Amino acid sequence: MIAQTADVQANGCLRAARLVSTALRFLGTQCSRQNRMTSGALRAWWGGVSYQRAFSTLGCAELSLAEAINLGARHDVDGVEVRALAGSLDVPAALTAEFGTPPEFARRVRDGRQRVVSLDTSLRLIGGTDGERAAFLKFVPWAEAAEVRWLRVFDGGHAADDMEIAAAVETLEWWGRLRAQHGWQVDVMVETHDSLFTAAKIRRLTDALPHVAVLWDAHHTWKRGGEDPVITWSAIAPRVVHVHVKDSVSRPSGQHPYTYVLPGTGEFPAAPLLARLRHEFSGPVSLEWERLWHPDLPTLDAALTAAAQCRWW
Repeated sequence: MIAQTADVQANGCLRAARLVSTALRFLGTQCSRQNRMTSGALRAWWGGVSYQRAFSTLGCAELSLAEAINLGARHDVDGVEVRALAGSLDVPAALTAEFGTPPEFARRVRDGRQRVVSLDTSLRLIGGTDGERAAFLKFVPWAEAAEVRWLRVFDGGHAADDMEIAAAVETLEWWGRLRAQHGWQVDVMVETHDSLFTAAKIRRLTDALPHVAVLWDAHHTWKRGGEDPVITWSAIAPRVVHVHVKDSVSRPSGQHPYTYVLPGTGEFPAAPLLARLRHEFSGPVSLEWERLWHPDLPTLDAALTAAAQCRWW
């Protein structure tokens, strides 16, 4: 009887192993066909990390998009967040110079391994000008052609009070009308950048606009807002579609009361936050390496290497 039980258990394990092997072969075949398999997708299937690792081109602003995508491939990163290209924040102009037309941009993106997770504009919801709105709209044909899901916008403002939230709502309603009129698929995500530096302030915007999407700068709410990132995440998680991470130490720099450092060498409490995100978030977690604003920082290549070596991210 004991021998029969052992045989049954062994056969069950063998069948399970064969199922796993078959599933992995199927995944490999499918991803080989599409040239789309990433380490993030495999980890998510296996039950590990579910979020997508990405980086902002703010850290490699001198590169073309093709060069930035190649950098991502070397570091086994899942996606690229496009903020600056070829030394310019005028992303539509840089894309025109590199690809010519939105359809050609779309073709090249589809052929690549890394996904473009967002195009980052400079539009401010609070205090934005007509010129900013016009510049923002130049991003739309590129995003639509390549099926880029998000256009990043800033919150703007200082206090996130009733007047500022009303201004943000007006800007987003302007965008919503245009989006519906043209049938655009791309939408905006609001970065917690200026006035939205605590969970309570972020909630003021999301309460006013229940369907708004949030790009959460986790370092910003931690350093400026003084909040534990895990606590902030718990308060705003349902609206977050994209997360920025970076590291720093409490030593003043020329621009901030802190200094950015290589991932894993600073004080940002990444480990408990990323442990939560691994189980609760499937969007991009993007290393925002601000080398364009801080040229004394090491290269993005060095930052990605450091993050991998200490398993920071």
